Amino acid sequence: MAATTELQKVTIHFAGDSGDGIQLAGSQFTNTTALQGNNLSTFPDFPAEIRAPTGTVAGVSGFQIHFGSVEINTPGAEPDVLVAMNAAAFVKNIKNLRIGGTLIIDESGFDKRNLRLAKLDENKNPLDDLDPNDYQVHRIEITKLNREAVDGLTLSNKEKDQSRNLFVLGLVYWLYHREMETTLTFLQQKFRSNETILEANTRALKAGFHFGETIEAAKRYTVSKADLAPGTYRNIVGNEALGLGLIAAGKQSGLDLFFAGYPITPASDILHFLSRHKNFGVKTFQAEDEIAAITAAIGASFGGSLAITATSGPGMALKGEALGLAVMLETPMVIVNVQRGGPSTGLPTKTEQADLFQALYGRNGEAPIPVIAAMSPSDCFDAAIEACKIAVERMTPVILLSDGFLANGAAPWKFPKSASLPTITVHKATGDNYQPYARNENLTRQWAIPGEAGKEHRVGGLEKEDITGNVSYSASNHEKMVKIRAAKVENISDMYAPLELIQGDTTGKVLVVGWGSTYGASKVAVRWAREEGLSVSQLHLRHLFPFDKELGDYLSNFENIVVPELNNGQLVKILKQEFEGNIHGLNKIQGLPFKAKEIFEEIRKHA
Repeated sequence: MAATTELQKVTIHFAGDSGDGIQLAGSQFTNTTALQGNNLSTFPDFPAEIRAPTGTVAGVSGFQIHFGSVEINTPGAEPDVLVAMNAAAFVKNIKNLRIGGTLIIDESGFDKRNLRLAKLDENKNPLDDLDPNDYQVHRIEITKLNREAVDGLTLSNKEKDQSRNLFVLGLVYWLYHREMETTLTFLQQKFRSNETILEANTRALKAGFHFGETIEAAKRYTVSKADLAPGTYRNIVGNEALGLGLIAAGKQSGLDLFFAGYPITPASDILHFLSRHKNFGVKTFQAEDEIAAITAAIGASFGGSLAITATSGPGMALKGEALGLAVMLETPMVIVNVQRGGPSTGLPTKTEQADLFQALYGRNGEAPIPVIAAMSPSDCFDAAIEACKIAVERMTPVILLSDGFLANGAAPWKFPKSASLPTITVHKATGDNYQPYARNENLTRQWAIPGEAGKEHRVGGLEKEDITGNVSYSASNHEKMVKIRAAKVENISDMYAPLELIQGDTTGKVLVVGWGSTYGASKVAVRWAREEGLSVSQLHLRHLFPFDKELGDYLSNFENIVVPELNNGQLVKILKQEFEGNIHGLNKIQGLPFKAKEIFEEIRKHA
C-alpha cells in the first residue's frame, strides 16, 4: 500500500500532441476536482494551428491545473507534476517542473522518430540524463499498456491509442485520490451511441487507475476540501460565465437577447454556448463576417433587443466603422473582445491584453465608448451583467474586454440568487411628440421601438441635430453634439460602486494597479510581499473608461505605482497622461499570463 501525504495545494501540467486528448483529460480532472470541493484555477494552452505538426514542439497542447484546500488565484507557476506524452511535450515543459516534482512519461513517445521531430538527438534519450535526485520519474509504457487494456475490441491500433489520455487520467486520479465516477458518467453520455469506443475509454481509465497500485515506491496524495463560503458551486470557464451573464442580463432587463457573431478564436465559444439556450429566449445569428455581425446587432438594438456581438482583436478592427455608427445612434449594445496575441492574425490561441488602445481609440472621429474588463473566469458573469446595465440604462454601446486566459480558464463559481442580481431599467420612450435626442439629467436619450405610434424617427450615420435628430451639417451643432456624447459617457462613472482596494492600506510605498486577467497573479504577489513586511497594496480596475472618480486619490497616496500588463505598456501610458506620480510599467508579451513571482520581484524593486 502506497504511503499517503496530505497537501494544501498541487499544480499538474498535462502535455502532449494536439491529437492526444490533453484538453479532455485536463477538463475532466478539473470537473472531478471541483466536485470534490477543491478551489482551483486552470490554464489550457492550445497550439496555434488547427492540426499542428505531430510530434513537434509547436504542436504541443497543454493543460495546467492548480488546486487545493486553500485560496487559489492562479493556475500555478512551477508544476508539481508533469505528464509528458512525447518528447516534444517533455522539451517544452521540463524547464518549468519544480525540483522534486513528479514526471510521468509515455516511453513510446521517445522513440527515434519522436526525438527527431522534437529537434533532439535521435540516438540519445534525454530521460537518461535526468538526475534521479531532481525528480520522481515514472517511465511507463503507456501506449503498450493501454493497448493491452482494450485488447479484444474491434479497433485499429490508431483507434486504441486515442484512449491513452484516459489511461493517464486514471493514473493521476489514483495518485491524488480522485474519484472516477464523474468521468465514467461523462464517457457514458458522450459515447452512448458507440459501445465499442465507450468500452475502450472505460477500460483505459480503470486500467490507468489500477496501474498506480503496481508502481513500487509510488507516493499518493490527498487534498482536502477548500473552506469556501456557503453556497452552491460549479466549475465554470470564462466564456461560459460570460454567456450566462448575458442571459441573466436579458432576464433582468426584460429584453430579448440577440447575439450576432462570426467565429473567431478565442471568442467562438460564446456563440456556441448561447446557441444552446433558445429556451431562455436567446436568438443567435452566425453572420458571414464581422461587419455583418455588428451591423445585425445594431439593427437588433434599434428593434428593441438587448444586442450583443463578440469577437477578438482582428474582428474589432473590422467592426470599427459600425461602432462609430452605434455611437452616433446612441443605441445600447455590448461588444465583447476576447483578446489574443496580435497584431494581424498574430497568436490566435495565446492570451494578451494589447487591445486596450483599440477599445479606447479605435474609431474615426470623436467616438467615446465605455470600456470595462473582467478579471477572472467567474467574474466574466458579473462583468457581462454590468456591461449590459450600462448599455441599456445609458443608451450607449459598451466594450467588454476579456482575453484568452480568462475565456478558456476555469474556476469555482458560486451560484448567485436571482434576487441578488442588479436590476436593469429600460428607458423606453413615453408621452407624445417624441424627440429622439431629447435627454434626461444623465444626458441619456429615450429608446423608441419602430412601430410605436407617435414615436416615428430617423437614424443614420450623419450628424444629428440636437433634440430633433434631424440631419445637420451645422458647425456649432456638430461641436455641441460631440461634447454632449462625451459628457454622457463621462457621467457613467456615477453608476459605479465605490472603488476599493483588494488588499493593503490606503497609503504606502507601492500600489499594484492591474486590470483584466492580471488580477490573480497580482493578488498572490501582493500577499507574498505583505507577508514579507513590505508596504504594498493592490487595486484592480474594472472600469477603463471612464475611470472611477476616486482613482486619482488612490494613486496620490502611494510613492510608486506598479502596473502589470500583458502588452507593451498601454494602461501605464494612459495613467501617466491622466495622473501625476511615479508610475512604472511591468510588461509581458509572450502569449502567457503573468506568474506571481514576476510581479513579486517587480514590487521588491520599488518597495
